[in-house]
Amino acid sequence: MAPSVAIIGAGFGGLCMAIRLRRAGVESFTVFEKAGDLGGTWRDNSYPGAGCDIPSHLYSYSFEKYASWTRRYPAQPEILGYLEHCADKYDVRRKIRFGAEVRRAVFDGRRWQVTSVHDGAERTDAFDVVVMSVGQLNRPHLPEIPGMSDFEGVSFHSARWDHGHDLTGRRVAVIGSGSSAAQLIPPVAERAAHLDVFQRTPNWVIPKPDATFGPLARLAFHYVPGLQRAYREWIYRYAEATLYPALAEGWSAALLRKRALAHLNAQVPDPALRARLTPGYPPGCKRVVIDSAFYPALTRPDVDVVTDPIVRIRPKGVETTEGLREADTIVYATGFRSTEFLAPIEITGLGGRSLTAEWSGGAYAYLGISVPDFPNMFLLYGPNTNLGHNSIVHMIECQVNHVMACLPRVAAEGPIEVRPEAMAAWNRQLDAAMARMVWGEGCRSWYKTAEGRVTNNWPGRTTLYRRLTARPPRGAYRTVAASPSSA
Repeated sequence: MAPSVAIIGAGFGGLCMAIRLRRAGVESFTVFEKAGDLGGTWRDNSYPGAGCDIPSHLYSYSFEKYASWTRRYPAQPEILGYLEHCADKYDVRRKIRFGAEVRRAVFDGRRWQVTSVHDGAERTDAFDVVVMSVGQLNRPHLPEIPGMSDFEGVSFHSARWDHGHDLTGRRVAVIGSGSSAAQLIPPVAERAAHLDVFQRTPNWVIPKPDATFGPLARLAFHYVPGLQRAYREWIYRYAEATLYPALAEGWSAALLRKRALAHLNAQVPDPALRARLTPGYPPGCKRVVIDSAFYPALTRPDVDVVTDPIVRIRPKGVETTEGLREADTIVYATGFRSTEFLAPIEITGLGGRSLTAEWSGGAYAYLGISVPDFPNMFLLYGPNTNLGHNSIVHMIECQVNHVMACLPRVAAEGPIEVRPEAMAAWNRQLDAAMARMVWGEGCRSWYKTAEGRVTNNWPGRTTLYRRLTARPPRGAYRTVAASPSSA
């Protein structure tokens, strides 16, 4: 008999897990989704210009290729539409409890007791297995700037865009200059009377080689045998061969820097502005921005790039060390609480161990999937599985394959957990691999904890990760003896 499975989250990871279970003939699963619809980050991030910096044919499931993509780099509505298409095709919507926010998951010695809240009512359900698929970019980060509550205008985070607020003719302040800011700044600049972009640290930017797929191209992808598979494989292999070495400070690192500087010089003629936009760290230490409209927007006469440190938010605007910059709208494009994995869910494992306490020094997991003392709990897009050079969807599929390979053993033997010695060996391998990556090169990024430990990114090629996750080594996991209660 197949184990019962709780899947937490209905984004790319949760849907992938649900679809794979259904394709395997397993119906004993439930997806918990706190929002009213599916989509995860692509439901939440609907700001103007929102899109993906990974090519569409690669930013999709290998088992559900999609001939209908209209652009090489898809916009948010199209990605969300793809996820909705997948959910409908594989009939998994009926397995999703929408509006059900998971508050706690407690392992009782045999099963997971999952407590969720829906419309104010709390309920607890028991499952053999819990798959956490809440992602890394699901909780907006708001900076701690004095006076934020004193602002008399309208303010919101980019991931909670206020579509009812018209920016036409407004004085807008965008705080942040990373990937989300780079996407939203051009359309906001078109509508606002004036835009101030508050930049703490400049980002490396390379052009986005976007293109449209017209009707003929879409027909070819649909009807020519093997064309879509070959195109996807070419994109994948190109990223592995050229972009990964840049992050590992290999042969293409200098080429990436040269390309970014050429892009900056070509699009920003003002030498003073160019100087403010030139990073002082190697490309890849922070996520490289891929965008062709960002720099031109910053050169507009009605846009100012402000690098003076912010002192506080005033009722009428943003005060820096050089004075007040008036604004009636503030957009916080300040990223996510990316290193606080699984928060705020309270997770309790063997012996009453709190996962929050276990991860107090930074999150860790074997293969980014399993944690000692938390039997039958698997993570999707967990610690050290984010990418700076390829598609996270590939990583998610690898993780789902791993979970699927573990389920028969769970069914046959009962709860399993990763061995502490396997976890320790994995951490040693990660530390050795991290030493050669560019992420530790003296910059602040969402890849790292406040103490500087990289907890988000995978320091290897995705081909290696696929091999490592394909078949769980027998010695990596052990069976947990069932007990009446371990909580």
